[in-house]
Amino acid sequence: MMGSWHPVTNLRDYVSHNPPMVTFLLCMLSLVISFACLGSYSYSHTLPNPDTAKDWNKLLSSLSQLQLCTKASADSSVLASPAPSLLVEQKNDKETMVDLTKTSSSVTHLHLKVPVALTASSARGSVKHFGLYTSLRASQLHLGGNEIVNVTLEFLTGNRTHTCLNISAPSHLLPLSPHPMKCPAFKKNISPIHVEVSNQLPAASQTCYSLHSKNDPTLTVMLTQEERTVAVRHLLEVSVFLLGVCMVLCLAASVKRSLIPCYHWNGLDLKSEPLIDS
Repeated sequence: MMGSWHPVTNLRDYVSHNPPMVTFLLCMLSLVISFACLGSYSYSHTLPNPDTAKDWNKLLSSLSQLQLCTKASADSSVLASPAPSLLVEQKNDKETMVDLTKTSSSVTHLHLKVPVALTASSARGSVKHFGLYTSLRASQLHLGGNEIVNVTLEFLTGNRTHTCLNISAPSHLLPLSPHPMKCPAFKKNISPIHVEVSNQLPAASQTCYSLHSKNDPTLTVMLTQEERTVAVRHLLEVSVFLLGVCMVLCLAASVKRSLIPCYHWNGLDLKSEPLIDS
């Protein structure tokens, strides 16, 4: 048995006779290229942290998916009565913040300027300088749990892109930094309209409000430089390993063992002797 190595010819024969293995090899090469490109992109660009389950963009997006409506029997003259005034809320928040942070189940009070716009379902509910107040379950904002989250929104005249959000919730439910910037204190004593989440078509006597949030990149938790370096290193390690496997397969396919029978009988090559005497 004699060995012969003709790389180009052997590879061509291997490709024509082993389609499944060739397909597998191409898939692995595609993964190598994809991982290498992803590693290069991750190293040179800032990426959001996939391990962060909660951030302010997600919270505002969940809030904007809710339809907030007044009660069907509510009259416009008494809509503001159930909700506390915003100035009183802010004063109480400042007075109770120290005491609340000392307890194990502390409640955080934040007054933030967020990229949320408002749309009313009727002209009677036109957007003016007023506020909305509601109490939600944490699960409705995709924060997990059933704790109560108090939300007050103040919409300013002439500002259709941002809203002042006053939110009170257990500290462990709220997203970590980065926070939106603080909203300036209210100068007017505004009694917000009490609204509730509604999943049904509004009645004629109801006014419903829809919120529209805009994604703010500054509120997204990003991967740190160290985390991106670790991710890139892992991607490159996998790429090198897969590339090595591909090279081994190609090398094995380029080497072909050929059998060349050589029969000798009394020192004579049988191929040179006729099989039948003439």
